[in-house]
Amino acid sequence: MNEASQHKNGHLVIIGGGEDRKHDMEILSRFVDLSGGADARIVVITAASQIADEMWKIYDGVFGTLGVKERTHLGITSREDANSGEFVRKVAEADGIFMTGGDQKRLLALIGGTAMDAEMHTALKVRGATIGGTSAGASAMSGHMLAQGRADLLPEKGSVSLGAGLGFLHRVVVDQHFSERQRLSRLLSVVAQNPYLQGIGIDEDTALIVERGVGIEVLGEGAVTVVDGRSMSTNVAEIKDRATPELIDVRLHLLPAGTRYALPNGEEQTGKRVPPQLLDFLENVTKRTQLS
Repeated sequence: MNEASQHKNGHLVIIGGGEDRKHDMEILSRFVDLSGGADARIVVITAASQIADEMWKIYDGVFGTLGVKERTHLGITSREDANSGEFVRKVAEADGIFMTGGDQKRLLALIGGTAMDAEMHTALKVRGATIGGTSAGASAMSGHMLAQGRADLLPEKGSVSLGAGLGFLHRVVVDQHFSERQRLSRLLSVVAQNPYLQGIGIDEDTALIVERGVGIEVLGEGAVTVVDGRSMSTNVAEIKDRATPELIDVRLHLLPAGTRYALPNGEEQTGKRVPPQLLDFLENVTKRTQLS
């Protein structure tokens, strides 16, 4: 393990897809920096994609351009791969773990609940490694994962379904390509039926960076939208499937690129003062959960 990554809190770099891979590569450059820089050991998991070799070539080239010397492809095509000692060892030695886009259901079907899954949690929570994910790799980060659903003009009861995610974040659900694909109605549908969860919508070429126990930062060209329905009133339990629910007192927070917030008692007071309405969200996403 790179010495620069020791004794760190651990970071999540949650990318809404479509990140710049040709020009300044701001988000992927930050992922590399958080992993330990050019000397970091970075592994790329392409399990979400059906064109894994092509995806690996793209990110191998990007991380090479950013100066990373040790780059490894974990070409997982079965759960046996994800339980193999060789692949698990590579994750155990990694400073940065990056999950590409594709289909989050495919990703979870291949690695969910495996030895590799467990080792990724150890990497983040014990060794302070950095875990990044784009598009499907971003959606898979939460404990409740948006498995499928439409993004029509209005929210609809029964239009979305959730599945089990990797669980690096809890009590949230992540949606990606958010503004570009007009997915606010989809996230509202999730929150209407699951008010226990806060919805996080991340735009393309935008990342929500979470430092465990410390704070958050929004990086890139767009924004992060947070939908909080925990105090709402709704008739969703009474209406029929595909009907639009009444949603009263749903809170929406918009966090544009450049936003930074630190916990009031965080280890680093780098962010501005947290508005009371956002404090619970910040505490939730930065929570130092135990190994699962």
